[in-house]
Amino acid sequence: MSQPLHLRRLGRVDYEPTWRAMQAFTAARTAESADELWLCEHPPVYTLGQAGKPEHLLADIGVPLVKIDRGGQITYHGPGQVLAYLLIDLPRRGLKVRELVSRIEQAVIDLLAEHGVRAERRDGAPGVYVGPAKVAALGLRIKNGRSYHGLSLNVDMDLSPFSAINPCGYAGLAVTQTKDLGIALTPPQAADALARHLGAQLEAQLERME
Repeated sequence: MSQPLHLRRLGRVDYEPTWRAMQAFTAARTAESADELWLCEHPPVYTLGQAGKPEHLLADIGVPLVKIDRGGQITYHGPGQVLAYLLIDLPRRGLKVRELVSRIEQAVIDLLAEHGVRAERRDGAPGVYVGPAKVAALGLRIKNGRSYHGLSLNVDMDLSPFSAINPCGYAGLAVTQTKDLGIALTPPQAADALARHLGAQLEAQLERME
């Protein structure tokens, strides 16, 4: 194992303060700052990435929209979905952005494979898919070689708000969740499993900070 990875469980927290905290952490970190992995859930919210087009929000269903600084288009976050935010110093780990994305995706693919579900990535469309449906979305911001934002994994949630958007900019993109794939994990259990696989992919020793 190489550099440690500090694991923080934030619970259910509002989106915007968490995003601002990621920005502040990244701005303040030094060459000695340990990398961190934040696990959380959010109340219902749509987030629109830097390249996002407002027209991909198809209907106002009362869910707030936050314009943010990650890559990608629009997506939905809500209770029962696990967020894994990766605050990583890429050069220190010898990673390029594309390799980091691939390793994050592989962590989800390996988690699902443990439960007999075959998942895959798609060229040009970051995230993880089972058949035609997306089960995990991915979007990062890299600043001075350090990443923030990360991954959302649908576990046991109300998927209906996805019908009011073009998920990740794709009209009619189907979404699924681990519960509907026959995986009997609660969101906290899925978060633990995801952290374990992310640690393995990053060759990092997880250190729980709570």
